[in-house]
Amino acid sequence: MTAARRRAGRETLVAWLFLIPALLAFAYFKFLPMFAGIQLSFYKVNFGGQNVWVGWDNFRTVVNDPDFRAALGHTVINGVSVATLSAVIALLVALALQGSRRSVFFVRSAIFLPAITSVAIVAEIFKLLYYPSATGPLNIVLGWFGVPAQPFFSSPDTALGSLIGMQVWKAVPYDAAIFIAGLATISKDLYEAAAIDGANRWQRFLNITVPGLAPTFTIILTLAIIRGFRVFTEVYATTGGGPAGSTDVVMTRIYKLGFETFDYGLASAASTLMFIVTAVLTAVYLTWSRRKA
Repeated sequence: MTAARRRAGRETLVAWLFLIPALLAFAYFKFLPMFAGIQLSFYKVNFGGQNVWVGWDNFRTVVNDPDFRAALGHTVINGVSVATLSAVIALLVALALQGSRRSVFFVRSAIFLPAITSVAIVAEIFKLLYYPSATGPLNIVLGWFGVPAQPFFSSPDTALGSLIGMQVWKAVPYDAAIFIAGLATISKDLYEAAAIDGANRWQRFLNITVPGLAPTFTIILTLAIIRGFRVFTEVYATTGGGPAGSTDVVMTRIYKLGFETFDYGLASAASTLMFIVTAVLTAVYLTWSRRKA
């Protein structure tokens, strides 16, 4: 064995010695509870007594539950809307902020602040902005344009749309940062050559920028799928799933099953189904994007 191989072996061993404690902690606090939850999904959980095996009954109950179906519909609408709107707005922001000017760096830092702000704090801010009376901050602004006062979180007709708006506000800076990094990887020579050939800005955008950002779109939309199906804090801290269940999503439904009705078997079954759906959708999208590339 050469000295280089022995050195590489020692470096690999040292790396694993540093990684093993973190991996063990991650397995104990992440994977073991996950497998325990999957196991509980096949039982009727009795606190203080023996759990009863029910097989697939919990899954059938969840699938046939009209409240769960409604929550799943809200989750899909919320996820698709937030992913689409945030990606489009973030791309426009990234195009406006690309470059190396000092003023651009300052604006980038300022715009990124919502992405690192706690969801609970964002929720409280938007509950103030969305105050449903005519004296609410956002309703005052809408009044300048002749728009009547909106109920926002207080009405089943506007609660989900208001929730989507809040999430888009928080997601755009994060997506924009990824788009800016993606734009930096596109060679400027391509734009210069296209300009010499007579391509206008729109043609350069469609034929250079969009294809060059294909890997970036994959990252953003993959994260958006996962984020959309796991949304919880944004809902729980603002509407709690109301009013009248109009903003109830899968995660809040699972929370209610587990911690309000204390049916851990049903909650575990719903969580397992959600895990499977998220994993399948993510795998399908990644496979499709690779084949398209």
